[in-house]
Amino acid sequence: MATTGMEVGVARTKVALIGALFLAACGGPPPGPPLAPMASTPSPAAVAPVPAVPAAPSAAAPAVTGSTPAAAVAVVVPAGALYACVVDTHGERQISAIELDPKVAKICAKDPEMGPCQYARDTCRRGGGRVFAPGGREITRATEAEYDRHVIRIRLQSN
Repeated sequence: MATTGMEVGVARTKVALIGALFLAACGGPPPGPPLAPMASTPSPAAVAPVPAVPAAPSAAAPAVTGSTPAAAVAVVVPAGALYACVVDTHGERQISAIELDPKVAKICAKDPEMGPCQYARDTCRRGGGRVFAPGGREITRATEAEYDRHVIRIRLQSN
């Protein structure tokens, strides 16, 4: 049985169409513009506002090292909180307690390097804040990296 040129052309068209559909399905949608972070991201850590304190440097306050000059003022963590979120906006400092679920707070008090604790601190940082522990010690990204080093027991290396 001989095939005609028309049948071969139709078969090739079908194969090309199926191939194009396959490639289009595997490619996914084209990338869109970057999304802005959501302002109301639900998290296990709630931030309770504490009355704002003006960010005026004080000679009597001990200096806390940080990434901005406004870090010269000591931060007092609210009573009963493990961490404080400090946001400096327009020269005014707002200190908020990072509230955790009681079970999570118990874990974070013992092992601050655990995931839920880091998530709560990162939630503060995503909002433009800085995290402070009791005693006014800032928990920076370098501190978080040190926590990660404690947690990671094994590193898999590929060739």
